[in-house]
Amino acid sequence: MIDIPDELVAQHVRHAGEAGRAYVTSLAERGTHFLQHWRLRPDGPTMYGRCALVLPVLRTDGTRAVLKLQDVDEETVGEPVALRAWHGDGAVRLLQWDDGTGTLLLERLDPDRCLDDLPDSREATLVVARLLAHLTTTPAPPGVRRLGDLAAAMLEHTPAALKKIADLGTRRLLADCAAAVREVADAPGDRLLHWDLHFENVLAADRAAWLAIDPKPLAGDPGFDLFPVLWNRFEADEVLWRFDAMTEVLGLENARARAWTLGRVLQNSLWQIEEGDDPLDAHLEIARRLRDHRR
Repeated sequence: MIDIPDELVAQHVRHAGEAGRAYVTSLAERGTHFLQHWRLRPDGPTMYGRCALVLPVLRTDGTRAVLKLQDVDEETVGEPVALRAWHGDGAVRLLQWDDGTGTLLLERLDPDRCLDDLPDSREATLVVARLLAHLTTTPAPPGVRRLGDLAAAMLEHTPAALKKIADLGTRRLLADCAAAVREVADAPGDRLLHWDLHFENVLAADRAAWLAIDPKPLAGDPGFDLFPVLWNRFEADEVLWRFDAMTEVLGLENARARAWTLGRVLQNSLWQIEEGDDPLDAHLEIARRLRDHRR
């Protein structure tokens, strides 16, 4: 029997009612199947993230691993593709996978040593920057989403979304974000991006000081990968320091990186508007501080 954390059940029930409870139950049933199919033994308390159920396990040779159970969607479908491309170099190592269900068997890192626990956010920022500088040297393989397609879709949906915003200042700010994206959309890049590399998605390991986990991979310009660190543990007065530090470590052109980061603000704001909500204040503040930033 797989122990399902009450917090995970409650999280999905809040989001989707009884359908959410059924979803979590289905993950546990899937886990039971793969424990048998891949000859794994449970080895510790069940863990979980926003969408995934994670089971610490042992392989038949005694190797410590984790079984990650999640649904396949446009973000998660590329995870095994990216992890295979990185081959454990800067990211968690993929041991086995099942394309049909999105189930992954991963090397076990140390969940008690997370980059988010570092008290110095500047030190944490530089750790992420160095990981991104390494990971984004890999050309994106076939089978991952492409930034060019996302940028085109954002620009297509922006005019209708702006009409739903009552505040004139917010409307102008997001229009400026869209204008910045238009300036770089003809060269979206071809590097393998993590898309969601923030402090909570970096864990320590025996074989490396820090490794990236949970990619939502994308083929594109590395400048599109900076935004999560600007928002994670948000401090308005740290935005420009973090941005400049990351662009320097990654060797990015300031103007292009700024444009693609404003594109991330636009992307997140469009999602908020689609859900009937206002764009998040922290996202808008990041855009304000970057809009006219030159270095």
